[in-house]
Amino acid sequence: MSENLETYMPGFTHLQKAQPVTIAHHFGAYFEMFKRDRSRLQDIYKRMNFCPLGAGALAGTTYPLDREYVSSMLGFEGATLNSMDSVSDRDYCIEFLSALSTIMMHLSRFSEEIIIWNSNEYRFIEIDDAYSTGSSIMPQKKNPDIAELVRGKTGRVYGALMSLLTTMKGIPLAYNKDMQEDKEVTFDAIDTVKDCLTLFTGMIDTMKFRPDVMAKSAMMGFTNATDAADYLVKKGVPFRDAHGIIGKLVLYCIDKNCSIEDLSLEELKSISDVFEADIYDAITLKTCVEKRLTKGAPGPKQMEEVLKIHEKYLKDRNVLFQSYLKEE
Repeated sequence: MSENLETYMPGFTHLQKAQPVTIAHHFGAYFEMFKRDRSRLQDIYKRMNFCPLGAGALAGTTYPLDREYVSSMLGFEGATLNSMDSVSDRDYCIEFLSALSTIMMHLSRFSEEIIIWNSNEYRFIEIDDAYSTGSSIMPQKKNPDIAELVRGKTGRVYGALMSLLTTMKGIPLAYNKDMQEDKEVTFDAIDTVKDCLTLFTGMIDTMKFRPDVMAKSAMMGFTNATDAADYLVKKGVPFRDAHGIIGKLVLYCIDKNCSIEDLSLEELKSISDVFEADIYDAITLKTCVEKRLTKGAPGPKQMEEVLKIHEKYLKDRNVLFQSYLKEE
């Protein structure tokens, strides 16, 4: 993301252009989502990692089995504390499927944006041929197949979660044969998420941005309108009045099919005589982004600090992973 701290694009609300951001900031939002996904899986593992061996059919065993020793030898945190719960609990599968569903939800949101960005109306990106196909009858098309498949597979993983929740909702203690339905949906969900993550990562790695198109889209979408209003406020205009002035300005630009910065100073003054020559510097995409100074904002200084946190996070996780491999 570090190479895209000043690669400007429109940020959206309600799927409408709102304020300028950067590619780094936009992708950073998904980094936060996937970071939470990873944390969620780690949290679930802490609750899952208890050994049910020795619970018997439902009431334990008469044999002299040291359950704590067995659990320790097998790498568990300890033995489960109730034999009936041990054989009838499927919370661990339900929690796991819930976490997988959340991962797929994030992948699906990201895929949806890639599909939109790939459309002729946006043209923000170009997907590599390995992750897209042409139409069977329309040679001009380049379809975002992987993004669409990932979006579609999300419903499959959701279905696994809902299937197991429905299976478990009316089962009395302890074991019932219904519970064997847990394995097929769980294993299928695991395979689906793993495959989707692999393909999605490859698609992102090979995807190319079109910075000029993205910047032009941000300018023509009046994403700097809020900053133009802020400019008037700093000149002493009440925000309510500034909001109305910029509204008229935007309508004027729409009629002329141009952006705010394309207007001459005379045109700007015809709408409000408060405008001066410094308005042009105040509403450039660069200025609009750099003025966002709060933590988590898209300004390059703020993003650099966040990237340092992300780099440390990845480095620490890599150290933990390497340590885990050595233990294995």
